[in-house]
Amino acid sequence: MIISNASIYNITHENTKINYEKLTIIINDFLSSNDIKITNISGIYINQGSGSFAGIRNSMSVVKAFNVAKNIDYYCYNLDDFKDEKDLSYENIPNLCKKYKIKKNLINPVYLS
Repeated sequence: MIISNASIYNITHENTKINYEKLTIIINDFLSSNDIKITNISGIYINQGSGSFAGIRNSMSVVKAFNVAKNIDYYCYNLDDFKDEKDLSYENIPNLCKKYKIKKNLINPVYLS
C-alpha cells in the first residue's frame, strides 16, 4: 500500500513461493502502474509478524534494500504494539507508529512457530 497526501494505492498478491521470488518485480510493476518513483517514497511501514519465516524474511530483505539503496527509512511494527487502539487500518499505521514512538530502521521479527 502506498499512502500519499492525495491518494491511497494498494495491491494484493497470493502468499506463494513464486511471488516471493519475484517480489521486487511485483513492487516495481505496482509503482510503475501508479506512476510512483522510488525516490518519492519517504518511509516504509512493515508488519514484523507474526507470519511465515519466508514471507517475513523476503519482505524485510526488500525493505532493507530500499533503505540501503535509496536511504528510505522503515518502521517495523507489530499490531500488539497498538493493542489499545481502535483504528488499526493500514492508513492509520504511520500515525500510530509516531504516537507509540516506533523506532526507525529497527527490525525485530516475530515468526510463527
